[in-house]
Amino acid sequence: MAAEKPHMNLAVIGHIDHGKSTFVGRLMYDAGAVPPHIIDKFREEAKQKGKESFAFAWVMDSLKEERERGITIDIAHKRFDTDKYYFTVVDCPGHRDFVKNMITGASQADAAVLVVAAPDGVMAQTKEHIFLSRTLGINQLIVAVNKMDAVDYSEARYKEVVEQVSGILKMIGFKPSEIPFIPTSAFYGDNIVKLSDKTSWYKGTSMMDALNNLKQPEKPSTLPLRIPVEDAYTISGIGTVPVGRVETGVMKKGDKVVFMPGGATGEVKSIEMHHEEIPQAVPGDNIGWNVRGIGKNDVRRGDVCGHVDNPPKVADEFVGQIVVLQHPSAITAGYTPVFHSHTSQIACQLIALNKKLDPKTGQTKEENPTFLKAGDAAIVTIKPTKPMVIEPVKEIPQLGRFAIRDMGMTIAAGMCMSVKQK
Repeated sequence: MAAEKPHMNLAVIGHIDHGKSTFVGRLMYDAGAVPPHIIDKFREEAKQKGKESFAFAWVMDSLKEERERGITIDIAHKRFDTDKYYFTVVDCPGHRDFVKNMITGASQADAAVLVVAAPDGVMAQTKEHIFLSRTLGINQLIVAVNKMDAVDYSEARYKEVVEQVSGILKMIGFKPSEIPFIPTSAFYGDNIVKLSDKTSWYKGTSMMDALNNLKQPEKPSTLPLRIPVEDAYTISGIGTVPVGRVETGVMKKGDKVVFMPGGATGEVKSIEMHHEEIPQAVPGDNIGWNVRGIGKNDVRRGDVCGHVDNPPKVADEFVGQIVVLQHPSAITAGYTPVFHSHTSQIACQLIALNKKLDPKTGQTKEENPTFLKAGDAAIVTIKPTKPMVIEPVKEIPQLGRFAIRDMGMTIAAGMCMSVKQK
């Protein structure tokens, strides 16, 4: 067996109905990760249901409810390989109710493909996903201008969409000149593996080449161990098995670990990845691990696992720098929305608005402002309503970012500057 290729987690983001699931299904199929007979079977089923265009999407949307409704709910993890990397696709739901899943998905990604449908161009959610991915620390992006078949492969329309998306990317510090914008038709496979003659005007790379050109993320294995728990299962004969992605540090069999904020401790008995036992887990690995002495009620989603000699920080209060993306009125001290950070979702109160910043320069614009509105950047003091693990972004960036949600939308996004521990 050849040495394992470097691993990348890829988020696929974008507005609902812009073809994300079909795009991912097509990638997996063209990369040889899905056998043709499976797609043929889905094609047959889809045809009978009068949903022919959904065949590829069903590769990802394996949940029955999703097929019936034609939308993506869960975050499905799927693997495919290019010449250079093996990718785990984190297919992020675009549907509004599912943004909190999208936050969990994007926060695990090393890079993202933003799918924007050529006929529609930028939609509200396209913007929201771009802002979120940036705040969640994704700094490598590929844009797929999808459904080119629906605009007759028009170069003029492609350029308009590139222009629209570039405007938003610039606002939040991406450099559009460094980002590939690939005209694609996921349904027909144009420009996925090789360049299509239908877009002879396009001189860039194919999607597979763009994926190969991504830079390998630095492995934060020298940082303290941090594994946010996505879920915990009870498996008969084994016991409690938390699952999650190693964000930083290295965990080996026999390590003494602690789950915060609860404080339960135990010894690592075994570690599994892709159903195979492994001796140690490194950043980027999606694993299940069994800990001697940990019961079903000792660990839950949102907890963070670390070594007992350097446990994850539990905040009594923390200072954050936030950008308000949208809010129907104004945000004042006392506001208590839900904070999404790594895998936790906890209501937190803004107990003080310390200063308003100029979003362009980062300089202080106003001390102790009375309110914040959409477009404002600010430093605020935050008090979680129950124990919450969060780390200063300068120390452990992977656990220092958060999104703030309320009324079914993302109100703000931010990062933790300092923690006052419990």
